[in-house]
Amino acid sequence: MVTEPEDLIVERPEGLYCPAGDFYIDPWRAVDRAVITHAHADHARPGHRRVLATAHSEPVLRARLGRLSMQGLAYGEVVDHHGVRVSLHPAGHVLGSAQVRLEHHGRVWVASGDYYLSSHDEPNPTCAAFEPVACDCFVTESTFGLPLYRWQPPSDVFAQINDWWRRNAGRQRASVMAAYSFGKAQHLLAGVDASIGPIWVHRSVEAMNQACAAAGLSLPPTRPLESAASGDELAGALVIAPPQTLGGDLAPLLSGAAKAFASGWTQLRSGRRRRGFDCGFALSDHADWPGLQRAIAATGAERVIVTHGQEAVMVRWLNEQGLRAQTFSTEYGDIDDGEPATAVAQA
Repeated sequence: MVTEPEDLIVERPEGLYCPAGDFYIDPWRAVDRAVITHAHADHARPGHRRVLATAHSEPVLRARLGRLSMQGLAYGEVVDHHGVRVSLHPAGHVLGSAQVRLEHHGRVWVASGDYYLSSHDEPNPTCAAFEPVACDCFVTESTFGLPLYRWQPPSDVFAQINDWWRRNAGRQRASVMAAYSFGKAQHLLAGVDASIGPIWVHRSVEAMNQACAAAGLSLPPTRPLESAASGDELAGALVIAPPQTLGGDLAPLLSGAAKAFASGWTQLRSGRRRRGFDCGFALSDHADWPGLQRAIAATGAERVIVTHGQEAVMVRWLNEQGLRAQTFSTEYGDIDDGEPATAVAQA
């Protein structure tokens, strides 16, 4: 994209860079100073010398990235670096997720990372709810930036998930829910009716549960999937595991189980049976089309820079609304929703 001389964030090969502060935001290559918005693997890469992130995300970042030289901030706490005032504000996406507010010489930019806000007043129960931050320029994701993406109330989706699990339990079948180990798995655990039956989780989910517990998140008790002696032991249970783990060694253990996928991509009919799943539930931790519109409008920004997802559609719509809209080319994906950004074009 074309940048302006006083832009607070620009593109570099390493990632999004703040020239005035000499630091990067969610860089995809190792750098000296990185501000990390949240602990998903496409935004939190290893190798950075120094990291700034929310204190709530610190246990998960350390579990994922190992030893870190990290400074953890409370939401709204301000640090000054080379004259740039930096603060982190709730994004509503996953535990510890943040928008990055930059202020320098009277200009304010906000880089959103990934974010979620509900049109139904039902925030993600595993993290602080999205808070709009007034700014001159808003750098926004656009993962689900198409008008067809409009989420049902999460309470309705969880009612559907619970009904599905309850029916399977009545038939003594295991209910396997494919979900990313950090973020979506905890959202599911916080929302399902744990009285229906036992809940088993893959070891990667358990590791993230422990890190989230260290950050203060309370979740229902679970059992380690790898300790199950046979598929019979899982009868009537809910099993949560990342999609890529359901084959291989786990396949015999899960044979005969009902299998579903929790992802916003399943709102597309062709996505519901992708990868051999019996059904899909459109539960997302990203803003849908109305949510993106509401978030952008709430900032009051006259300039908007769109990153990963459906950039072209969103930029066109924003320009039609009289805003100055452009794109940043980034290497972020949508692994927390179980599909790459190109999935919508392939569905």
